[in-house]
Parts: sequence; C-alpha cells; structure tokens
Amino acid sequence: MARDDARLRRDRRARRSMRWISFLPGLLVGLILLGLYLKSRGLLALKPLTSLLFGSEWKPLRGSFGLYPYILGTFWVTLTAMILAVPVSLLTAVYLSEYAPRSVRGAAKTFIDLLSGIPSVVFGVWGMLMVVPLTAKLAGLFGVYSSGFSVLAGAIVLAIMVFPTIILVCLEVFASVPRDLRDASLALGATKWETVKHVVLRKGAPGVFAAVVLGFSRAFGETMAVLMVVGNVAKVPRSLFDSAYPLPALIANHYGDLMSVPLFDSALMLAALVLMLVVLVFNLAARIILTRIERRVE
Repeated sequence: MARDDARLRRDRRARRSMRWISFLPGLLVGLILLGLYLKSRGLLALKPLTSLLFGSEWKPLRGSFGLYPYILGTFWVTLTAMILAVPVSLLTAVYLSEYAPRSVRGAAKTFIDLLSGIPSVVFGVWGMLMVVPLTAKLAGLFGVYSSGFSVLAGAIVLAIMVFPTIILVCLEVFASVPRDLRDASLALGATKWETVKHVVLRKGAPGVFAAVVLGFSRAFGETMAVLMVVGNVAKVPRSLFDSAYPLPALIANHYGDLMSVPLFDSALMLAALVLMLVVLVFNLAARIILTRIERRVE
C-alpha cells in the first residue's frame, strides 16, 4: 500500500510539473509583449499612438518616428505575396491530395519539406540574382523604370517561401475530409472535379482559410529575404514596381544605430511590438479555426 501511495504521489508531481511547463510558451509570449511595451513606453508617453502609426516622416534626430510607410510597405509586400502564393499552393494541394499517385505525392512532400528548410538568406540571394533582374525587365515591358528592387520582387520571393506552409496545412485539411463524402458524391454521378469543388473544398474551406492566415503571418514577419530585394526606400509604394521598406527590415537595418538616443530605441521597440501583435492576431485566428475543424471532424 505504501508503495502504491508513493507511485500516486510521483504521478501527481509529474502531472503538475508538466502542466506548469506547458504554460511556459504562453508565458514567454506574454513576457516578450510586456518587454516590448515597456521599452516603447518612453516614446508613447511623449507622442500619441496615432501620430506614430500614421506619421510619414522618419527622422530620429528630429524626434520624428512615423511608421506609416513601413507598415504600408509590409502590407503591400505581404498581400501581393499571398495573391501569388494562394492559388498555386491551393491547386498544388488539391492535385497532391486528390489526383496524384502515392509515389508522386511522397516525392512532392519531400521536396516541399526541403523547401521549407532553406534559410531565408538563401532565398534572398537567389532573389537578388534571379528575381530582381526579371522584375526590372518586366517593368520595362510596361514602360516603367525600375531597378528591380521592388514590392513585386519581395512578393515573389515571399510567395515561394510560404508555399510549404500553405500546401502542407491544406493537405492535412483535405485528408480530414471523410472518404465517405467523396464516395457518396461519385456514386451520385459527380465527376472527380465536381467532387473536389463541391465536397472537398467546401468541407475544407475553413481549414484552407486557416492555412492562408498562417501563410500570411509567416510572410508578414519575414526579414532577411525581403530586406535584400525590396529596395528599402522609406516611402509608401504606389505600384508593384516601386521600392518599399517593411517593418522587419527597418528593425534589422537600424537596430544598433543611434541606440544611445532613448526615443530611437523606443521607436524600434514599438515597431517590433506592432509587428508581433499583427502576427499574433493572425496566428491565433488560424489556430481557433483549425481547432474548430478538428472538433467538427471528431
């Protein structure tokens, strides 16, 4: 009996320990947010948040820290990347899930996994060597001068980087659609494509949306590859061939410069806080949707 009591006590201690350890990731996120807020509070105490988020002038020595061009640059590049990435990723996932032979599916998943493991700096170097010259030539076809370092170049590189995220999540979503629904649709005389369109895609629509949101959050916070190909010009882009200056590039380029100026330090921390909040919101939204799908399937 004493031995059984000791085992039960050890089991309870282990359960409590694992429960507290499981809280650590959430606690770390809260600590990061708190740290960024405390570091940016010096600037927020002097200037209203609206003037910082919607101001267009970034001149640290004059006390001007407008983040608007950087926020718009981030959204320009990210949204363009998603417009390019979503159709390709979705059609790829549909083919691999519904049409491809098992051998092709396995080989494709291997290459997709390899693509997701390539360092972002390698994508950036490839973008400078291949995508930037291509973008400059494309701009010339439209009668627009561009150095090639542009929103479009950054979007192409980002789109390729988020392919694995969207494809792999969509594959999991399509795999969760019950086989019986496909068989019932085919038994009623529907073609393969009609079954995919009206059964698989309709049933998996929330999961596809979650995959897109996860891809968006992945692209929104990307730094190195985008930094190398977008031009880093602090102005609001007017076209896809204009240069941009996303928030991650602002932080990476200027962290360490003029850090003796307290407001400059606070401004960069505020930029990091805005970036993290946007990514966090999109990740939470995607996670909630995926959780609902899993419960529905169960």
